[in-house]
Amino acid sequence: MQFEIMRKLLLIAILFASCNNNANTENQSSSNAIAAPSILSYNVLNIHPHDTSSFTEGLIWLNGSFLESTGEKQRSYLLKVNPQTGKAEKKYKLADQYFGEGIAVLNNKIYQLTYQEHKVFVYDMNFNKLSQEFEWPYEGWGMTTDGKYLIIDTGGSNIYFVNPETFKIEKTLGVVNNNGYVSMVNELEYVDGFLYANIWQTNNIIKINVQSGLVEAEADLTDILKSSHPEFNTEQNVLNGIAYNAEKKTFYITGKNWPNLFEIQFH
Repeated sequence: MQFEIMRKLLLIAILFASCNNNANTENQSSSNAIAAPSILSYNVLNIHPHDTSSFTEGLIWLNGSFLESTGEKQRSYLLKVNPQTGKAEKKYKLADQYFGEGIAVLNNKIYQLTYQEHKVFVYDMNFNKLSQEFEWPYEGWGMTTDGKYLIIDTGGSNIYFVNPETFKIEKTLGVVNNNGYVSMVNELEYVDGFLYANIWQTNNIIKINVQSGLVEAEADLTDILKSSHPEFNTEQNVLNGIAYNAEKKTFYITGKNWPNLFEIQFH
C-alpha cells in the first residue's frame, strides 16, 4: 500500500515537471520569435524627369545633383545628372566589356562596382578615373557607405563592410526577417544606422538594422509610376535606385529605364 502511494506521488511529480518544462519551452519560443516587418508607407513630394536610356544600377544625391551608375555592356556610364532636366551634365563611359553597378562616395573618391568582371573603379570628384582600382571576388550589386566602410552586397543575403583603402572585407552582416534569410538584396542606401535596400525583380524596399541585420520595415512601391505612366511595365523595368537627401530627410527613387525619378518621404 505504501509503495503504491509513493508510486502515484512520483508519477504526479514527473507529470508536473513535464508540463512545467513544456510551458517554459513555449514561453522561450514565443520570446525568441522574430516579428514580421512593419509596413513603410510613403508620400510623393516631387516628380523629376529621368532618362529612359539609363539602366540604373546606383544612385546618390550629392550637392544638388544626382550621381548615377548605369549598367549593360557597351552602355555603362558614371553620370552626373541635373535633377530638373534629367540630363547628364557630366559622364564617364566604361569600356565596352564592363557592366556598371553600384556606386558610393567616400573620402572625396567615387567608387563604382562592376557586375561580373570583378573590378572596382575609382574616380576623383571630377570624374577623372584614377589609377587605383580594386579586385572584388564576388558579383558586384549594390554599394553605399556609412562614412567609414564601403558597404557592398552581391545579390544574396550577405552584406559586406569593406575597407576603402585595401578593399579587405572587415565584417559580414546577414539580412533576416521573420521567415529567415532574405536574398536578392540589391541597391543600397545607408541612413542613420539603417540600410535601405531594394529586392531585385520586385518594387519593394526593405529597411535593415545595420547592427542586427533584421528587416524592420518594408515598403511596396509597385504603384508609384501608375499615376504618371500607367502603361509602364515595372515587372520588366524594376525599381533600382535609392538616394537620400539628408538636408530634407527625403528619398529619391527610380528604376531601370524609368521615365521619372520620385522624391518621397517614408512614414
